[in-house]
Amino acid sequence: MTALPPFHLAFPVADLEQTRQFYVDLLGCSVGRESDRWIDFNFYGHQITAHLQPEETTAVRASEVDGKAVPVRHFGAILEWDSWHDLAEQLKDAGIEFVIDPHVRFPGEVGEQATMFFKDPSGNALEFKSFRDMSQVFAH
Repeated sequence: MTALPPFHLAFPVADLEQTRQFYVDLLGCSVGRESDRWIDFNFYGHQITAHLQPEETTAVRASEVDGKAVPVRHFGAILEWDSWHDLAEQLKDAGIEFVIDPHVRFPGEVGEQATMFFKDPSGNALEFKSFRDMSQVFAH
């Protein structure tokens, strides 16, 4: 499989220091460039930029997927199976409130995956997932 190029995502936040603490201390991201209005994070090899825009942090609508109310606007990462389970335990230990609890979706089917949803301090929804068989990330 050819290595994928890193993506870039910019998103609004209400408080830069809370955001820094969440992404660095909880998710293990490192900080890149920053100013008093934004921070770049290394998010699992991808560049995400938190922009201080409190007025843009609004409630996220949900859509039903596999019987769960999935936040429509969300981002995240696909981790290796063991790393996903380690992160799920770390988040539980930290007292994170899940939008959708860690669980396995589509068990025994094509695209079987572990998934969990939670929000950052500004209400941005994140999904972390893992595929038991990583070759099925784009399977249908």
